[in-house]
Amino acid sequence: MKIFAINGPNLNLLGIREPDIYGRQDYAALEQLIRDTCTSEGIDVEILQSNHEGILVDAIQEARLKFDGIIINAGAYTHTSLAIHDALKAIGLPVIEVHISDISRREEFRRFSYPGLLAVKEFIGLGLDGYRQAVLYLKAHLEGTQKG
Repeated sequence: MKIFAINGPNLNLLGIREPDIYGRQDYAALEQLIRDTCTSEGIDVEILQSNHEGILVDAIQEARLKFDGIIINAGAYTHTSLAIHDALKAIGLPVIEVHISDISRREEFRRFSYPGLLAVKEFIGLGLDGYRQAVLYLKAHLEGTQKG
């Protein structure tokens, strides 16, 4: 099993950008959490972070040939990018959406999610642990053992 973890704009600034909202752990800690979780579950993982929408769209399109599922935190593109939505829809892989903060309790413009329209599950407002939970959920979903 191989999954693709995608992180959008400004997630590379974890620990620096608004630590009261996003926490004090840096992006390297997030990557390590994802890798450690995947390793312990016997999952191969590739992680991408980009601040550029086109790079994310290209990577999503290429994912259909290499991965079994996607975990995505599209950052600010969550609320604006039909291109990311359409790429996710086109490839037909199961998508799990993650947000470190609770976007439903933030500014009005952050409450809508284009990737969320396609997600089989969302982990929102759980800090970095949402990624761990997303990996576990996606594994169970792909194995057909996930209930609810």
